[in-house]
Amino acid sequence: MTDKTDLVGLPLADLEALFASWGEKRFRAKQVHKWLHERGATSFDAMTDLPKALRERLEQEATLTGLAVAREQTSRDGTVKRLYRLADGQLVETVLMPYKDGRRTACISSQAGCAMGCVFCATGQMGFKRHLTAAEIFGQVWRAHAECRARGERLSNVVLMGMGEPLHNYGPVLEAVRRMQADLGIGARHITLSTVGLAPQIRRFADEGLQVTLAISLHAADDATRRALMPVNKRYPLDELLDAVRYYVERTKRRVTFEWALIEGENDTPERAAELGRLLRGLPCHVNLIPLNPTGGYAGRPSDPERVAAFVQGLADHGIPATVRVRRGIDIDAGCGQLRERYLDV
Repeated sequence: MTDKTDLVGLPLADLEALFASWGEKRFRAKQVHKWLHERGATSFDAMTDLPKALRERLEQEATLTGLAVAREQTSRDGTVKRLYRLADGQLVETVLMPYKDGRRTACISSQAGCAMGCVFCATGQMGFKRHLTAAEIFGQVWRAHAECRARGERLSNVVLMGMGEPLHNYGPVLEAVRRMQADLGIGARHITLSTVGLAPQIRRFADEGLQVTLAISLHAADDATRRALMPVNKRYPLDELLDAVRYYVERTKRRVTFEWALIEGENDTPERAAELGRLLRGLPCHVNLIPLNPTGGYAGRPSDPERVAAFVQGLADHGIPATVRVRRGIDIDAGCGQLRERYLDV
């Protein structure tokens, strides 16, 4: 643990208050804020327009972020996965994915562990540890943003699809999302928040006035099957979930994304496609199909390409657009549903 102040985690107003308590002028805080979020500085020495005495004090009493890299892996496809150790020793994972079209997407965590218990998800299998603070959530994005800038690239997209259920940690997630926009210039429509379907929070989120993309982890179109995969369906069954989604669409005028992990022989048949098509008919939406990524605690297998193509066509027959997500980082367990702590490895 450290008693140094995490400057990245401070909004500008708090940074100004800190500098005022040190007897520094307000514009010094604005200089530091600009170095951190616009110029991509990753050390105090890089902040060359600050007095040497101030840089020395910052070195002694502050840190740029409370995230310490415990482990880093790079996939054959260029995906980078980092295991971060937080100030209290908790571990979370973040993934940075490069694409050939120039996009750079950070997949970040909102909790250490997850309380939702989805059976096919490695994070769900590990259980819930604690919520992350807004600073810890934002810090993951800041690190990815700074890394991209150092290479002459730009962090273009952020997805809250890492460890945890974002809407279960509502306040800190919303604070971090607003800072991504205000401090790093990431547009709301380039930020995606994924939820297992906490209906009351979806309604609350609809009233926030944000244009962030909402993604719903669905994976089954009937309550019995979904309950077996996702315990949250016991509390918020499909009728209640879809009512909340319709409210979100009405309030935001935006379509939603439904995520569907294709599990061989379980939810990838033509009958399941037709069932899903009927469930979503008339709702402005898009289905993101994800061949299941392997995890040690679940025996299901990913659908083969022929079944995936047939599922896409089955949805198209019902007027539901769908795309198959490119699987990235699978060789380093960085794919969707594969993130978890690795205490034994660090």
